[in-house]
Amino acid sequence: MRVAIAGAGAVGRSIAGELLENGHEVLLVDKNPKSISVERVPQAEWLLADACEITALDEAALQRCNVVIAATGDDKVNLVVSLLAKTEYGVPRVVARVNNPKNEWLFNEAWGVDVAVSTPRLMSALVEEAVSVGDLVTLMRFSQGDANLVELTLGADAPVVGTQVKSIAWPEDTALVTIIREGRVLVPSGSDVLEGGDELLFVATAEREPELEALFAAPS
Repeated sequence: MRVAIAGAGAVGRSIAGELLENGHEVLLVDKNPKSISVERVPQAEWLLADACEITALDEAALQRCNVVIAATGDDKVNLVVSLLAKTEYGVPRVVARVNNPKNEWLFNEAWGVDVAVSTPRLMSALVEEAVSVGDLVTLMRFSQGDANLVELTLGADAPVVGTQVKSIAWPEDTALVTIIREGRVLVPSGSDVLEGGDELLFVATAEREPELEALFAAPS
């Protein structure tokens, strides 16, 4: 898979390193000469250019990329890069970094963003996830389909404890994707029995989240 990353700062370089380790081709693009640190990620391709300019994206051959990641520290730049990648070059997957949570509402399909990653939101979600039992925590919002990745830690007194997955009437537009139990990641099957302390990860639409949370609410 070929991936172009706009923004060769600490975030962009870290993403590049991970992708290269997984066997992908990576191009890092940045207009700041001080950010062009080839020795830090020598396996990547590097381009000194402004990713908001069509001529630069032509040189980057963005049409050959499977994924574009807009990872600069400027939300305006990330939106422009996302829009150009999607509309001018037809990149199948565009991931954008959100620096300011107040701008998160802009990072959607209209701006070419398939997945928006908000670092402040993710950090706060991880804090909530660590201390919350029985409450849904939104880990990530997907721009397409109004779907979210949400997590819930099952309380010992939740009504579904001891129930097989296949016996639970899940809300529509909701999918249980993972059960994390005692440090193990389980791919759920219908015969799995839910236990107190299980961390459940779902992909669900926002409008179904109240129904999902109610399903796990302990009796008052």
